[in-house]
Amino acid sequence: MTKPPVCLTIAGLDPSGGAGVIADIKTFSAFGCFAAAAVASLTFQNTTGVFGASHQSGKTVRRQVEPIFADYEVAAVKTGMLPTREVIETVAEIIAESHVPWVVVDPVVRSTSGFDLIDDTALRALIDRLFPQATVVTPNIPEAERISGVAIDTEDDIIDAADVMHGQGARTVLIKGGHFRTGNIARDFLFSDGERRVFESDFIETDATHGTGCTLAAAIAANLALGNDLVAAIEVSKKFVTEAIRTAPGLGKGHSSVNHLVKIETL
Repeated sequence: MTKPPVCLTIAGLDPSGGAGVIADIKTFSAFGCFAAAAVASLTFQNTTGVFGASHQSGKTVRRQVEPIFADYEVAAVKTGMLPTREVIETVAEIIAESHVPWVVVDPVVRSTSGFDLIDDTALRALIDRLFPQATVVTPNIPEAERISGVAIDTEDDIIDAADVMHGQGARTVLIKGGHFRTGNIARDFLFSDGERRVFESDFIETDATHGTGCTLAAAIAANLALGNDLVAAIEVSKKFVTEAIRTAPGLGKGHSSVNHLVKIETL
């Protein structure tokens, strides 16, 4: 039996199961990868909002992750909510030491409900320490605005924000367009090696948006671990998230989680 690639998520724990490490684990598993996880923060949330968090120390995160790298050959790492400068610097050190082939950095800075998840000092560390190590950085529009300082109203603004992030050390940037659409089409913008590529998918009017960013980034990491190139990984991952939204279970009283049980072969 062929061994599955190991994908490691380092992110926050959403006890309601829609976002963070639980969403990542479900996504890795959907693509046939073996999921490993380290918790950077214990959040207190459900589909209606985030009500607080208890952050882990850098030492605690390192003690979670080091045994994983000592035991497994990790094919890809996906980072999500990294709440403090200490945790971010620790994660950056671990990734540099591990020489993991693929690193997907999802710069989670604010929840769907508007809860700020990291402060400006932590964001600066994320940019300085993790962006240069990332295979791809995957901000949504509000995250791209906060990271770059560019107010995004047009496609030209998206290009300007990507240019800023390249200057900050990100080699490849995927700006997710769920907040930026044309008619019934959602567009994501990939900037790499001086080139721009646009990915289009159906825009679905829905409240089932809890954890969509985590899920997309985790799916990209899984597909890279499986041997796909970045463009193919993004294409498959977008189809996965679109169908996960389309078939969302509608749980909870707020923004429902997506359906992580999408049949991959149907994509």
